[in-house]
Amino acid sequence: MIKKITDKDKEDWENFLNNKKKIINKNSAKQKNINNPDENKQDWENFLNNKDKIPNKDFILKKNIRYEKIKKIDLHGYTIEEANKAIEQFIQKCFDENVTKIIVITGKGLRSKNIENPYLSKDLSILKYSVPEFIEKNISLTQFIIETTDAKIEDGGSGAFYIYLKNKNKFKE
Repeated sequence: MIKKITDKDKEDWENFLNNKKKIINKNSAKQKNINNPDENKQDWENFLNNKDKIPNKDFILKKNIRYEKIKKIDLHGYTIEEANKAIEQFIQKCFDENVTKIIVITGKGLRSKNIENPYLSKDLSILKYSVPEFIEKNISLTQFIIETTDAKIEDGGSGAFYIYLKNKNKFKE
């Protein structure tokens, strides 16, 4: 059965339409002013070039390692060439063995006796500076490395450093 619309119903409907209020959604997002696209591009470039940007996934995973597989190499008494060759082979071998952390002991260079050669002088500890520099400049090694950091005192202090390697199983060339 269909009910007929009465005059009272029509009058109520008209009152409703005339007295309507605007519905405001307090939870809606506010529109933001869109900046100049060039300014956004500059912000993005600054972010990418910033050393304090969000760390990569490998770095985050490094912090969550519970059972590290650690290997150690001692470069005392090596020449620059011998040390560079040894560290390159050692990093490759450790990566293949899925080692997560390498402790590289270079020594502080306090007992260098060759004063004539600037690389062996007392002021410029030969391997302490040259080995990390060699690693940073060697692209074939840096692809396996998450980061290098100074060693804790119990692992050699200022005469050593750590190399954290990527996971071989998750590595993409």
